[in-house]
Amino acid sequence: MGRFVYAMNVSLDLRIEQVPGDNGAGDWLRIDEELHRELNAWAKSATRIVHGRVFYETMEEFWPHAHEDASLPDALREYGEIWTAKPKVLVSRTRHAADHNTRVITGDDAIAQLATLRAETDGFIGVGGATLATQLLRAGLLDELLLTTHPAILGFGRPLFDDYDRPLGLDLLEHRSFDSGVTVRHYSIRDEREDS
Repeated sequence: MGRFVYAMNVSLDLRIEQVPGDNGAGDWLRIDEELHRELNAWAKSATRIVHGRVFYETMEEFWPHAHEDASLPDALREYGEIWTAKPKVLVSRTRHAADHNTRVITGDDAIAQLATLRAETDGFIGVGGATLATQLLRAGLLDELLLTTHPAILGFGRPLFDDYDRPLGLDLLEHRSFDSGVTVRHYSIRDEREDS
């Protein structure tokens, strides 16, 4: 069985964007080449990636053409190749087609379809998008968090999860620090049924 891993850039106060629609591109992010190569290696090792519509459309706007842009650093061009080639699933109520090696899941049973995908997959499945991650968490399907924490407190903005109001137990699997002050922490989410 696969594992759903929600990977996201966050501030110290667990915000993923400061201004609605900044799509994780705020000045508070400190993504240098060393960190980007680390994230590239993680993305490369994923079996597939699952995105919500808003997150997917943000990625689709830039990454498919990045590998051709000689003005970009090598690490960004490499990620463009990884993202474009990686098998992806787009979960959307409004989109029914997508390019770039992407399967679209629509309908009221999208979470059930993702549960089946998880059961039929070996390895980990990257998750992008707070709405989708929250739905997977509520359904008991989210297995791990990979948080790239930037040394900034935003004080406002979109949180890591949407309207999730229950305690969440985590176990640290891996931790790495970078000279920029960024840390990458990989957590497993405790199954509440196991703790009771």
